Amino acid sequence: MQKAIKKGNPLALLPLGVFLILFVGTGIVTGDFYKMPVLVAFMIAAASAFILGRKQSLNEKINLFCKGAGDSNIILMCMIFLLAGAFSNIAEAMGGVEATVNLSLSLIPPNLLVGGIFLIACFISISMGTSVGTITALASIGAGIAQMTGISLPLILGAIVGGGMFGDNLSMISDTTITAVRTQGCELKDKFKVNFFIVLPAAVVTLLLLIIMTGQYESIETEKYSYELIKVVPYVAILIGALAGLNVFVLLGGGTLFAGLIGVFTGSFTVFEGIEAVAAGIMGMSEIALLSIIIGGTLALIKENGGIDYVLYFITSRIKSKKGAELGIAALVGAVDVCTANNTIAIVMAGPLAKDIAEQYAIDPRRSASILDIFSACFQGIIPYGAQLLVAAGLGGISPMEILRYLHYPLLMGLCGILAIVFGFPNLKPKEKNYT
Repeated sequence: MQKAIKKGNPLALLPLGVFLILFVGTGIVTGDFYKMPVLVAFMIAAASAFILGRKQSLNEKINLFCKGAGDSNIILMCMIFLLAGAFSNIAEAMGGVEATVNLSLSLIPPNLLVGGIFLIACFISISMGTSVGTITALASIGAGIAQMTGISLPLILGAIVGGGMFGDNLSMISDTTITAVRTQGCELKDKFKVNFFIVLPAAVVTLLLLIIMTGQYESIETEKYSYELIKVVPYVAILIGALAGLNVFVLLGGGTLFAGLIGVFTGSFTVFEGIEAVAAGIMGMSEIALLSIIIGGTLALIKENGGIDYVLYFITSRIKSKKGAELGIAALVGAVDVCTANNTIAIVMAGPLAKDIAEQYAIDPRRSASILDIFSACFQGIIPYGAQLLVAAGLGGISPMEILRYLHYPLLMGLCGILAIVFGFPNLKPKEKNYT
């Protein structure tokens, strides 16, 4: 029997509405999404969250905000942001971006570059199980390619984000995959098979779109691009370390040190110039880190005041059939992800309820796990205040809103997920044993 869900409080979602009106609304009205800085928009949204909860004192609200802002996952993410900025900047300062771009241009035809980047991002993300790590490793290289070729930077970053979400959704070591499987009670390999067949068409269509959209760059001047291979090594080391499952702190910290040593020994900068480059890279990511902290605190107040409960109740109260139940699970995890800006947390929160729904409407656990992972990844890949777009935009030096129109894979993944629900694809045979 389905567990009783609290009705919650729709007014608790006010901060999200305030943010969307300020950030997205200002961009639409003015045609310039730089007019309203995302940090300022969320600061105002955070202030609006303190209006809610009359039973709580201001001090209690402040404590709740600070607990949410200081959550271990939030602080961990901030540290990764700062380390990513340090590595990205010092690698660029020692000439790594230029060398990698020139190597790429020498090996890959320009009209296939963006499609190639998408495939590389897919491979890296499915191997290392993290979209943010993949985007961090490739965004600076993508920015360099855009500068050298004239290909749209938002298009390249959109391809990288898409490839990152491919692996985030499918990787056997992704935290979202593991969470989806655990909450639904199925096996990793079984969920992978179901999930893969649903999203494969999205990946193929995305690749074709990227090749078509960049076909005009075939006529780009074919000159000999010079590069020092040693300056490409830090990026290769980062990718190999990521594929080997190296701890992200060791990976980025070691990569920063390695790039710095190469820069000093090749005469790209002195020791103190390298330290300055590291500091500049850290400061360059400070806005994203601050934004993550503010979002964490704001979402804690939203949850405390019943905003998440309302979303859960609103969706589950409208389920009437098996297909409706599957669409309800998709909408449930998508809505929670929009509210939390973290697809792992969204699955953790929506997963137990999704399992109740799946059991009530005889939905195979492999299917419910796939739906949870697909739609959490879909929404996470398109929200402009999610870590993926924030990192890509931060490293590319543009607004997250500029990337939105080029997020082909996350959108097609969601479409394929809806079609799979509507047409009952794939047709699963019942497992002989029960899942535990």
